[in-house]
Amino acid sequence: MPMSTTLIVIAAIIAWAAIRIVRLNTSHLRNGTPRQDALPDESETRREIEDLRERIKVLERIATDGNSLDARQTRQIAEEIEALRDRQDQ
Repeated sequence: MPMSTTLIVIAAIIAWAAIRIVRLNTSHLRNGTPRQDALPDESETRREIEDLRERIKVLERIATDGNSLDARQTRQIAEEIEALRDRQDQ
């Protein structure tokens, strides 16, 4: 089989497979019923939003409290603890 024919056959197979995949993934749209994994539960969405809000609060606290006196003292204590651990491991 010549090289150009081989390339055409391979391209046709790839195109056919891509069409099948798209049809399989969008079959729920033709049926009119939403896929269960496509639509998250409302309570799950609310819980995820609350988790994200908590993470943002923590990040804001880290960004703003990093240079306060308490933060420096906490960092110093943590460094002392790590130094003691390192000394204990040796």
